[in-house]
Formats: sequence, C-alpha cells, structure tokens
Amino acid sequence: MIKENDQIPNGALTSKGDLGIQHYDPREIFAKGRHVLFAVPGAFTPTCSEKHLPGYVENAEALKKAGVQSINCLAVNDAFVMKAWGDSLGIGDQVRLLSDGNGAFSEALGLATETGAFGGIRSKRYAMVIEDGVVEHLFVEDDKQFEVSKAEYVLEKLK
Repeated sequence: MIKENDQIPNGALTSKGDLGIQHYDPREIFAKGRHVLFAVPGAFTPTCSEKHLPGYVENAEALKKAGVQSINCLAVNDAFVMKAWGDSLGIGDQVRLLSDGNGAFSEALGLATETGAFGGIRSKRYAMVIEDGVVEHLFVEDDKQFEVSKAEYVLEKLK
C-alpha cells in the first residue's frame, strides 16, 4: 500500500467535462503544488453522497485557504456516472470528479478492495494530501468507517 513520503504512481483517470472525456495521469496533475485526493467506494452510495463528497464541497474554500490547489474525488465508476453524480448533487467546479474505471489506479495504490456482489473491485475510502507529487498525509478508513477521510479531519491536519 502507498504510504506517506511515496511518490504518486502513474495511472489513467478520466472525467466527463464540457469538452467530452478528459484523460489525466495522476503523476502529472499532482506534480506541482498541494492537492487533496479522496476516494469513495461508489458514486450514488449513501455515505458518499450524503456526507463524504458534500463535506469537501462545503469545506472547499477553507481547504484552498490552507494551501490546497485542487480537491479531487476518485471512484471506481465510469466518467459518465461520476458526471451524473456530481450534477445530481450540484457540486459545480469545487471538486474534480475522477473516474478510475477499471480500478487499476486504486490497485496501483494498494487501496483497492474486492466487494463481491456489491460492485466488484472498488476503492477503499481514504483521503490523501499530495504535495509536489509526494504523499504528505494519508488517511485510510477501516471497513465501514467514515472518520479520517472527512474533509473536516483533513482540514484540521493541514492547520
């Protein structure tokens, strides 16, 4: 599993924007500056939709004041599902929704989990702060927990 002081690996992430599908290599988009990447087990799931993503939207301004350049949400869902999820919650452009469609990036991080009939390969719930391509802080939740990956928790660690 990736740990603090490790460099972010290469990967293939996507998002659906106004110009169609956009492709991102995490090593490139997180190469300069400070960024937050948090992952959810799935779009449209209760905790993810009611608490996790909305918490980052609500705290976006405070995170930016703490030096965060971008806030990014990852899930092992396709880019179209991620876009529909963001639209349904009205998140605007506060958080970039990244699709790890086949879970390969989550596996490269060592943060993938097999959920069986729930949805197959998914990401564990976590948050990380990345500075200049290196993991500065990593907060991985235990199964069925939602404490250390909350926006408020991350924000407190940045103060």
